[in-house]
Amino acid sequence: MNDRFLHITLRNIVLVWMLVIPFKNLQSQEKTPQDESLESYFTDATYYKNLNKLDAALETLNQAAKVAEAKEDIKGLVDCYHKIALVYLDLKDTKTCTFYWDRADVLLKDMEYRYGSAVHRYIEAILLYKGGNNFQAIYLLNDAKELNNDRNLFHNIVLVEARIYSDLEKYDNASKNYNSLLVNNDIYEKEFLATQAYLGLARMNLKKDSLEIGVQNGLNALNLAEKNNFHQEVRESNQYLSDAYEKMKRYDLALVYNKKLKALTDSIFSIEKIRGETKTAAQIKDDFQTEEIARQDLKIKELSESQSRSEITAILTSAFLTIISLLAVSLYRNNQIKLKTNDLLHTKNKELQTARDKAVSAMEAKTNFLSTVSHELRTPLYAVTGLTHLLLEENPSESQKEHLKALKFSGDYLLNFINDILQINKIDADKLEILQVDFNLKKILTDVIDALTQSAKENKTKLILDYDEDIPANLLSDPIKLSQIFINLVGNAIKFTKNGTVTITAKLLNQVDDNTTLYFEIKDTGIGITDEKQQNIFDSFEQGSIQINREYGGTGLGLTIVKSLLGLFNSKIQLKSVFGKGSSFFFELNVKSKTNSEEVNTLQLGNLEKAHDLKGLHILIVEDNKINQVITKKMLTKKEITCDIANNGNEAIELVEKNKYDAILMDIHMPGISGEEATIQIRTFDKTTPIIALTAISLDDSLESFYAAGCNDVVTKPFKPEVFYQKIGENIFDKKTKDLAS
Repeated sequence: MNDRFLHITLRNIVLVWMLVIPFKNLQSQEKTPQDESLESYFTDATYYKNLNKLDAALETLNQAAKVAEAKEDIKGLVDCYHKIALVYLDLKDTKTCTFYWDRADVLLKDMEYRYGSAVHRYIEAILLYKGGNNFQAIYLLNDAKELNNDRNLFHNIVLVEARIYSDLEKYDNASKNYNSLLVNNDIYEKEFLATQAYLGLARMNLKKDSLEIGVQNGLNALNLAEKNNFHQEVRESNQYLSDAYEKMKRYDLALVYNKKLKALTDSIFSIEKIRGETKTAAQIKDDFQTEEIARQDLKIKELSESQSRSEITAILTSAFLTIISLLAVSLYRNNQIKLKTNDLLHTKNKELQTARDKAVSAMEAKTNFLSTVSHELRTPLYAVTGLTHLLLEENPSESQKEHLKALKFSGDYLLNFINDILQINKIDADKLEILQVDFNLKKILTDVIDALTQSAKENKTKLILDYDEDIPANLLSDPIKLSQIFINLVGNAIKFTKNGTVTITAKLLNQVDDNTTLYFEIKDTGIGITDEKQQNIFDSFEQGSIQINREYGGTGLGLTIVKSLLGLFNSKIQLKSVFGKGSSFFFELNVKSKTNSEEVNTLQLGNLEKAHDLKGLHILIVEDNKINQVITKKMLTKKEITCDIANNGNEAIELVEKNKYDAILMDIHMPGISGEEATIQIRTFDKTTPIIALTAISLDDSLESFYAAGCNDVVTKPFKPEVFYQKIGENIFDKKTKDLAS
C-alpha cells in the first residue's frame, strides 16, 4: 500500500513539474512587440468585417491566433481573442463573444498591457450596453479612453458613446460625437466610421422628428456604404430611408427604398452569406473544442505510458523517497519564508501605492493649477494688450508712446510665457497627440526662417538653410508641432548669436518604401554652453546662468518644449557645444513619405503682409465679458467695421436667424450654452457665414472639436491685432475667392 501511494505521489509530482515549468517559461518570456504578420492579419480582418464578410474575418483571425500561439506572443493572442469576440458580437452571438473575452481576461491578469486592457473594457462596455446598463457602459468607456493611445480604438469608443447618448436622449452629446466622426482621420476605418456616424445622426433625427435632416444623413450614409461596398450598412440605410419617407407620407419614395431592401434581403448573396457565417462560426468553435480534446487525449496517453514503466519506477522508489522527504522539508521552510516575505512585500506595496497616489495627485493639482492660472490670466491680459493697441493708434505724445510700447512689450512677453506653460501642461497631461497630415518640409523650414528673419537682422546674424533635395516633397506627419520645434530651436540660436551665423540642416538618412528617416541640425556660432550646464539645459526655466537670463531674457521653457514635443515623435534631442564658440542641436525623425499625393496641405504660418480692406463689413461679436466686448468692438471700429453684440449663445442664434453677417466672432466659454453648442445650432440653418472661435484656450480644449462643431478658424485670446485682422480677412475674402474659383 505504501509503495503504491509513493508511486502515485511521485508520478503526480513529475506531472506537476512538467505542467508548471513550461507555463512559467511562457509567463516569464520577455514581452516583445507584435509580429508584423499579425498586423497584416488584423488589417485584413477589419476590411472583411466592415464589408460584412464575417466568415472571412473569422477565418483570418483564427489563422492569426495560430501564428500568435506558435510564436508564444501573448499580447498578440490577447488581440486575436478580442477581435474574434467583436466579430461574434456582429453575429449577435453574445455567448461565444463572452467566451473569447474570458480567455483574454485570463491572459491579461498576468501582464501589463494598456492597449489590451483598453480593448477589454471597450468590449465589456458594449456587452453592458446591449444588456441595457447604459451608465455602467459609459463608465467603462471612459476607463478605456484613459488606458488607450490608439486613434482607431478612440474613434470606435466615440461611436459607441454616441449611440448610448442617443438612447439616453442626450442628443447634444450624441451629435457632437457623431459630427467629430464625420471628419475623422482614421487610417483604417475612415469611411466606415463616417458611414456609421451618418446612420447614427439619421436615426437620432428620426427620433427627434427632424425628418428632412435625418433623410439627408440617411442618403449620405447610403452613398458612402454603396461606394465602399459596406453591405450591412447599405441594407440599414435603405431600411431607414423606407421608414423615414413613410413617416413623411412620401409613400412613393418609401416604396422605392423598400423594394431595394427586399431585393437585397432576398439576394442569393445574402442567403449564402448567412449560411457561410453560421458554418464558419460553428466550425471555429468545433475546431477549438476538437483541439482541446486532442490535448486531453495526449495527456491521457502520456499517463498510460507512465503506468507501463511502473517497474522502473518501483526500482527508483527508494531513491526518490529520500529526495522527496528532503524536498518536502525544504518546501515547507521555503513556504514559511515566502509567507513572511509576501506579508512584507504587501506592506511595502501599500506604502508605495500610497506614495504613488500622493505623487499623482500632486502632479494633477500642479497641472490643473497652472492651467487654470494661465487660462484665467488671458482675460485681463486681453484687456491690457487690446487697450494698449488702441491707445497706440490714437496719436499719443512721444512720452506716452514710449510708455505704451513698454507696456505692449511686457504684455507680449507675458502672453508668450503663458502659452509656453500651457503647452508644457498639455504635454505632461497627455493632451497632445501626433496628427498625420500631408506637408512639404522645405516649405515649413522656409516659413520658419522668414518668420525669424527680422530677429536675425537685429542681431546681425545670417540664416543659412542647407536642405537635401533628395528628401521627398510630400511627407506625412504633424507639421504644426514640427514648426514649433524649429521655431524654438532657431529662435534660441538667434537669441544667443550676434554677428554670426545660424545654419539649419535637413538631410535624408534612409528611405525604405514609404518609411523615411530624416536628420536635422541647428548650428550656431553663438556664446555656447559650458559642460556643466549641458546636463540640465533641457529642464524647465534653465538658461545656463542668472547672468545669461538677465542679459538675453526669455523664460527658459523653449528647449523643454522641444524635448517634450520630440518625445511625442519617439525622437530625442542631442547637443554638442563648445563654450564661447557655439552650439549644435540635432535629432533624427521617422516620418512617412507620400509619392502620389494629389493635394498637399502645407503648414501656413500666416502671410501678414497681405492686407485686406475690411471697411464696410458687418460682424457679430459673441462675448459674455463686458470689457472684452468693448475692446473687440473698438478694434473693429478702427477698421470701419460695424458690429452687433450677443451676450451669450442663445442671443447669437437669434441674431444670426434675423440678420446677415459677414462673419461671427464666437467666444467658446460662456454661461448657458457654450460657443461650440451655439455653432452647431447655427450650422443647421447657416452653412456659409464664417465663424471664428475667439477664445482663451484651456488645457481641456480641443481644436478638433471646434472645427468639428463648424468653426472655420480659431484665434486665441489675447492676440496680436495684425493676426486678428488677417484672420477676419482670410475667412471672408479668401473664402469667397475660393468659392468663386470652384
